[in-house]
Amino acid sequence: MAATKLQAFWNHPAGPKTIHFWAPTFKWGISIANIADFAKPPEKISYPQQVAVACTGIIWSRYSLVITPKNWNLFSVNVAMAGTGLYQLSRKIRQDYLSGEKDAAPQLQE
Repeated sequence: MAATKLQAFWNHPAGPKTIHFWAPTFKWGISIANIADFAKPPEKISYPQQVAVACTGIIWSRYSLVITPKNWNLFSVNVAMAGTGLYQLSRKIRQDYLSGEKDAAPQLQE
């Protein structure tokens, strides 16, 4: 029985014999790195980077459900990317705009 399930996984159109498996698998590295950055102070977080991570996750999560075959690995990694990107953005926004300190808000340089 286990051999049958393993064989079905191996021969799936989005299985390990295809790029449709390996691309999302390696994309997990971005989400793992973003999770590791949770320990980073908010002032070191980049708005453009986290907007890109969050938008990529949101857009490709939707796309992964409309393609054939459905690629659940692609869906799950992009949900993780969207979640970690949005969390990092919330940390940065709280630090820059919602903290009680005046010095925490970004200053325009003249």
